[in-house]
Amino acid sequence: MALPNVKHLVSSLLILTTLKCFSQVGGPEAPSTDGRIGSGLIVTGVPFLLISPDARAGSMGDVGAATSPDANSIHWNPAKLAFMEDSKGISISYSPWLQRLVPDINLAYLSGYYRLDDRNTIGASLRYFSLGQIDLISAEKEPQGTYSPNEFALDGTFARQFGENFSLGTAVRFIYSSLSNGQFSAGQQTKPATALAADVSAYFKKETILLGSDARVALGLDISNIGNKISYTDGGGKIFIPTNMRLGAASTFLNGLSEFTVALDVNKLLVPTPPIRDSEGRIVAGRDPDRSVPAGIFGSFADAPGGFSEEMKEINYALGLEYLYNKQFALRTGYFYEHPDKGDRQYLTLGAGLRYNVFNIDFAYLLANQQKSPLANTLRFSLVFNFGAEKNTSNAN
Repeated sequence: MALPNVKHLVSSLLILTTLKCFSQVGGPEAPSTDGRIGSGLIVTGVPFLLISPDARAGSMGDVGAATSPDANSIHWNPAKLAFMEDSKGISISYSPWLQRLVPDINLAYLSGYYRLDDRNTIGASLRYFSLGQIDLISAEKEPQGTYSPNEFALDGTFARQFGENFSLGTAVRFIYSSLSNGQFSAGQQTKPATALAADVSAYFKKETILLGSDARVALGLDISNIGNKISYTDGGGKIFIPTNMRLGAASTFLNGLSEFTVALDVNKLLVPTPPIRDSEGRIVAGRDPDRSVPAGIFGSFADAPGGFSEEMKEINYALGLEYLYNKQFALRTGYFYEHPDKGDRQYLTLGAGLRYNVFNIDFAYLLANQQKSPLANTLRFSLVFNFGAEKNTSNAN
């Protein structure tokens, strides 16, 4: 039997067990004092879908539901694409991931859009998550070659503007997750997992006067990854994918060539919360997580064993600031907070952006506690190209 090298096995286990430092999803740990595994952390498959893929949002504390549209809006809120000023654009992003633990995990993201007319915009994106190479050895410690676990998601998006201030958008997503080379687990052969999912989103923006200054206010809502459960074996259990609700607000203050934006996002996973069980596995608080996808989504608002107070702990918050001068130079910062019982991601982000002609370059840096978080010192890079004349909104009424 071929076994993976211990050093590289870490990278696979980070995804398979979904460590709490990875995102608001957790994996198997020792039972907590309330009888749950992982202290009530919510477990999903393919958590790479929740990683901030681009440097602009990544430098603003992972906000994006209501910030101004850009080529990476497909991930944050597809409805924003209807308000793109340029007629077409493309973005390429790259992020080394969890480098303090394993040196060869990375996320690459390619996205683009094309405005069909004043109202309608289409887009597409490819997200590729590589877990590097894993060396296999036999039980007799003989080399058995290597394999490269990976996951990807391919999206198609449509957004339509209604009037001058409002738009709706949707995305359809194919998800593929290959985390093993066909080994046997619990007597069953593993296989790649696949899923189909969809996003629904809305975006509203309006020019106004705020605090005595010209301003633009915006609201955004995106419910992402509404799709089937996944399984890595033919007869094994099925896992929810990370259906997520993101609600955001942003205010941009306009002063000559300067723009200053304050943005806030709140997020909640719409999947079951683990119940509390007794020593024989019977549920003593909470609800059975073995539910259909619709039941899991609607039940996620009221299924926490700790009641309303625990439901509130499952909401995480992202606050972002952006200063933009002459639409060419940007400074950004942000903060992300997740309750300690539900993942404990807490970090500050910094970044900058520069636009020259049709070309943008963005950079993000994540500051976290070096002792507690493997996310510390995470870098993100994005290159964005926008083409075509600015959008004429006079006919969008």
